[in-house]
Amino acid sequence: MDISISSPLTGRAIGLAEVPDPVFAGSMVGPGAAVDPERAPQVAVAPIAGRLVKLKPHAFVVQSEDGRGVLVHLGIDTVNLEGVGFELVAAEGDRLRAGQPIVTWNPADVQARGLSPVSPVIALDAETAAIEAIVAGAVAAGDELFHWR
Repeated sequence: MDISISSPLTGRAIGLAEVPDPVFAGSMVGPGAAVDPERAPQVAVAPIAGRLVKLKPHAFVVQSEDGRGVLVHLGIDTVNLEGVGFELVAAEGDRLRAGQPIVTWNPADVQARGLSPVSPVIALDAETAAIEAIVAGAVAAGDELFHWR
């Protein structure tokens, strides 16, 4: 079954190869895309409908009904901020609709702290070939980012 993975953020959709982190850029976490977010306060939203199975201030995983997990990592090395600048507006275990708010943050603040706010959106446990129709260019939160076959 094909599912559409939507952008959790507003900004510019880019390929994983452009992510300034070798683990994400090399698709070692999994295939997908990334968003270079607008440098303004934003609400990161669910990329798919499902259950919020993991929630940290800087990252979350939403799992679809058929068991597919999508990881959203807000910025690179942002675990080092220890939650500063991130506000959780959902709770682990919540059932979400696509586009539902999960975390508020400000990519400009992340950049001001010397970190990249580029945010990978990863199809966990997926084959690279299963990911297609990756969007490039401007996206708004909720717009389609890629297809997972």
